[in-house]
Amino acid sequence: MLTLGIIGGMGPEATQVMYREIIDRTDAKRDQDHIDILIYSHASMPDRTAAIESGDTAEIRALLAADARKLRLAGADILAVPCNTSHNFISDIENAVDIPVVNMIEETAEFIRAMRPEIKKAGILATDGTVRSGLYQKALESRGISAFVPDEKHQKTVMNIIYDQIKAGQKGNRDDFAAVDLFLKKNGCDGAILGCTELSVFRANHELDSYYIDAMGVLAERCVTLCGGKLKGDGQ
Repeated sequence: MLTLGIIGGMGPEATQVMYREIIDRTDAKRDQDHIDILIYSHASMPDRTAAIESGDTAEIRALLAADARKLRLAGADILAVPCNTSHNFISDIENAVDIPVVNMIEETAEFIRAMRPEIKKAGILATDGTVRSGLYQKALESRGISAFVPDEKHQKTVMNIIYDQIKAGQKGNRDDFAAVDLFLKKNGCDGAILGCTELSVFRANHELDSYYIDAMGVLAERCVTLCGGKLKGDGQ
């Protein structure tokens, strides 16, 4: 099996959920059936959305590239970054190392195209930085899937759930999420992407149905298979 390197800590709880997702989704009867993982929880990484909005991204680009090199030197064969907003800088990570970097956004869009063809219009729940970058919009639309983002009011609710609730150590307010859910469905979305790993934490805390595609879940499964592990059942 290959060794997975995870650039984590953005946030720390999301990285813990990523590790748990990999374990839970692996078909293992013994310790040796699990993949080997190196996790670097870089919690002091500057806020990605704030950097994008200010235009001052040089420090984050340099830090992510350095993290990739550290994990490569430690023995990683494949890299993953369980932070959607950091995918704005995925090319910096890719250029820093000579090993594959799993692109969570592209993998999620491809998963919807291949495995959820009934989703013709997908809502995107993510940070302001991810939404404004257009990364998910481009990935979906290149595959013939219409992308939909919340209006200003509901985007503020999403950001509140991410920053003021989950990142602050709370479980996440179900009523707040329900308001966003209703808005997506009223606007004709066939499904929606949890495009922030703090929303993956929300999903871990609260039961969500298959309407929601968890990008981190897609990433976890792809990492297992790329490293030579086996998935339970049919995966996502």
